[in-house]
Amino acid sequence: MSDFKFETKTFYDALNQNELIGSKCQTCEYVAIPQRYICPACHSEKMERLVFSGKATLAAYTVIYIPPTEMVNAGYDAKHPYCTGIVTLEEGPRMSAQIVGLDLSQPQNIKIGTPLKMTIIERGPEGTSKKVLAFEPA
Repeated sequence: MSDFKFETKTFYDALNQNELIGSKCQTCEYVAIPQRYICPACHSEKMERLVFSGKATLAAYTVIYIPPTEMVNAGYDAKHPYCTGIVTLEEGPRMSAQIVGLDLSQPQNIKIGTPLKMTIIERGPEGTSKKVLAFEPA
């Protein structure tokens, strides 16, 4: 096993540096996000750090008009919806993230397979905002 730390904090520290990380099994080449100590496919402990390119395609999406409290606090509501989706990273795995930069006034025009790129958005009140992973059209 490498010196790479596999804790959640490491994943979020990387995001704060505009870097999306995971791990790759040196035995079977399974790619995981977030990073893992043990390969979910072959159970090997030979995992190495992987930095993703940030390129992805849209696999599924939904537009949220009635958001949870945290998103209401970030300024979203029925008149200001947001989009969340499943993206397929260029390296293979899928993950969930907010999708920004789309025309949400006509969600039926959003296309599965749209090329996306990683972006980091800040959410929350000034001074206490946090960086959040999102994807936008490439």
